[in-house]
Amino acid sequence: MRSLYSVFFILLTPFILLRLYFKGIKSPAYRQRWRERLAIYPQSYPQNSIWFHAVSVGEVEAIFPLIKLIQKQYPSLSILVTTTTVTGSQRVQTVLTDTVSHVYLPYDIPWVIRGFFNHFKPKLSIIMEKELWPNLFAECHQQGIPLFIINARLSANSAKNYKKIPALVIPSLHNVTRILAQTKEDRENFIKIGMPENRIEVLGNLKFDITLPENLITQGKQLKSTLFAQRFVWIIASTHQGEESLLIDCYQQLKKTIPELLLLIVPRHPERFLAVKALAESKKLNTLMRSSNTLCSITTDVYIADTLGELKMLYAAADISFIGGSLVPIGGHNILEALAAATPVLFGPHMLNFKEISHNVLAHQASIQCQTETDIIEAISSLYNNKEACQQLTENGLNFLSHNLGATQKTLHILQTDLQA
Repeated sequence: MRSLYSVFFILLTPFILLRLYFKGIKSPAYRQRWRERLAIYPQSYPQNSIWFHAVSVGEVEAIFPLIKLIQKQYPSLSILVTTTTVTGSQRVQTVLTDTVSHVYLPYDIPWVIRGFFNHFKPKLSIIMEKELWPNLFAECHQQGIPLFIINARLSANSAKNYKKIPALVIPSLHNVTRILAQTKEDRENFIKIGMPENRIEVLGNLKFDITLPENLITQGKQLKSTLFAQRFVWIIASTHQGEESLLIDCYQQLKKTIPELLLLIVPRHPERFLAVKALAESKKLNTLMRSSNTLCSITTDVYIADTLGELKMLYAAADISFIGGSLVPIGGHNILEALAAATPVLFGPHMLNFKEISHNVLAHQASIQCQTETDIIEAISSLYNNKEACQQLTENGLNFLSHNLGATQKTLHILQTDLQA
């Protein structure tokens, strides 16, 4: 079965590379370093590294505290970080700089994967969340490299799909040394698709162990008092196509009763920055891009953050937040960063990727879920007019975070034997 999978992947590769080329029209970074995806490297890198793979921004942000903890406790270890997306790559380079090696994850083709392993010779492989790559996992097993999936999550729907290809999935899972799952439900779903019960346990979610530096909060507050002075700032973060239009309509309704309202949009994907600007302008809204370095005026309606790596700081500059990917069936995005910035948090009905977090945060009255645009308008109006309720929501959010800390330290404890090997 793995041979058929490999043939299929090989046949797809030219189209995947072509897609990168066309995406590079709007975002040139997609055309850069494409050879890394075929395990072609222009330079040598440290070998015997601890190798982490995190697909994109969300996974990368969650893994930073663990990497920094390992660097502190084991300063002699070299660390390699791979990502799949350009935005994930940019965050690694910004936050970890030259303290780690970094390349894109190569395509899951046997000789490409072998080239990657021969070049880096990692001594430990650590994959974030739910990546299952049959050839990569098989190569780890063949070379005797321990393989961990940490912060692992698997929805019932994903498990159902994986169960359709047991001949591919079960051998892959049997090559995994250990899975450290986020929740009991995740553990059960991994077991259902073939992971041995004695090699999977629940440790919680690394994303709770987020700490926002004090200087970052200060920068956000300074931005609020200067750039956004006298404005009530509503940030809509990690938005996808189809969401901005709905939320802009909500903004136009809210503006009638909250004249100082400013809509701060942070699109999920950089290649959509200009499209979102065009959308706002098509609705006759005075729109400003962050890259313009221009102060907002009282007539500015929409401010688009067309920059990378500033989301946490922008949360601290906002009065209220709405987390995207939840109004359309994407599955939601991480709400914890906004909670950590002491910003009241709203999100939509589609939170499948954060099912347990969204359920628990609502049970702790630490966020508000909005099913419709009317719900969004009513929630923002209510919080704007009731400062005490707004403050209570933020306090509940901070308490919710503090009660769920510890997954990073637990994960490090389990990895220690292999780190010291």
